[in-house]
Amino acid sequence: MPIPRPVQPTTPARDAFEIHRAPVAEGMRLAYVREGVGGYPLVLVHGYPETKRIWWRNIEFLAQAGFEVIVPDLRGYGDSDISSEDQYDLVLYSRDLYALVHDVLGHERCGLLGGDVGGVVICDMANRFPGFVDRMIFFNTIPPTIPDEADWYSAHGLSMNPLEHGPTGDYRIRQGRDWKELLDELDTPARRRRYVRDFYEHRLLAAQYSFDEEDYDFMVEPFEEAQRLYAGWAPYQLEFGRPMSEPPLLAQKVEVETLVLYGPEDQVVPRDFPKRCEIAFPNRVGPLVVPECGHFLQWERADVLNPLAKSFFADLRDR
Repeated sequence: MPIPRPVQPTTPARDAFEIHRAPVAEGMRLAYVREGVGGYPLVLVHGYPETKRIWWRNIEFLAQAGFEVIVPDLRGYGDSDISSEDQYDLVLYSRDLYALVHDVLGHERCGLLGGDVGGVVICDMANRFPGFVDRMIFFNTIPPTIPDEADWYSAHGLSMNPLEHGPTGDYRIRQGRDWKELLDELDTPARRRRYVRDFYEHRLLAAQYSFDEEDYDFMVEPFEEAQRLYAGWAPYQLEFGRPMSEPPLLAQKVEVETLVLYGPEDQVVPRDFPKRCEIAFPNRVGPLVVPECGHFLQWERADVLNPLAKSFFADLRDR
C-alpha cells in the first residue's frame, strides 16, 4: 500500500478558467488565465515540462483571497503562439511577460511566483525591470550565480557551476545538445506523451504518488505536438550554443524580497540549492524546506504554497 500523500485541494476541471490571448511582441501572442481581476496582481510562471496547467490548484484559492491571478503560457508552450522564427530564450520569456502584465493588463507592479525555468525567468524580470516586482516566491530551480562572490562559493564548498552536481540531468544533454536525434525518436504523439509523462512519473522530480493517471494526461497533453515539445527544449540548448537575443541578468544578486522554498524530494535540482539561495537573495525569507515534496511544489504541496503566498503578499493586497 502506498503511504498516503498530504491531502491537496481539489483540482479544478480542465475548462474551469477562461483562456485569454494577447499580443506581446511582433507575431507573438501569449495565452493566459486571469482570475480575480482588480486585486493585487500575482503572476504565476511555469517551467518545463509544464504549462500554465501546473498552477491549476493555486488559481482559485489566490483569486478568492483577493489577488488578481495571472497565469501565462510562455511562448511556444500550451496555448501560446509558436515562434515562426524559432525565437526562444530566457530574456524573450521575460520581456513577453512584462509586456503582458505591464503593457497589456496595465499593472505598474506585481508579485511573481516561479520554479524551474519560470524561477529563472522571474529572477531576470526582477533585475531587468527595476520597481516592477515587489516580491517573489522562488523554488526548485537554478539560483543566480554571482561571479563576484567566488570566494563565498569556495568557502562553502560550492562550485561556480550550479548544474555540476545535478544527479539526473542527462535529459538536459539530450534536449540541449542532441535534440535533433531525440526529436526523431519521439516521432508520434504517443511517444511524445510518454516522454513527458516520465518527468512526472519516474524521473525522480516529484515525490512519489503526487500525480495520478488523470493528472498525467492533463500535464502531458499540451506536448503532443512536436513543435511545442521542441520549443520547451530551448533553455537547454542555450548551454550548447543556441543564440540568445541578449544575456539574461542572472550573474547578479536579486535584491527583491524573496520567499525561497525547497521541495527536497526533487532529485534533479542539486541539493545545494538552499545554500546557493543564501547568496543569490540577500533580502530573503527562508530557505524553507517543504516536506513530502519535490520539483512541482505548486502542485504537490498546494496546501502549503497557497496559504504561504496569501500571507506573503497580504499587505500588498491590502494597500
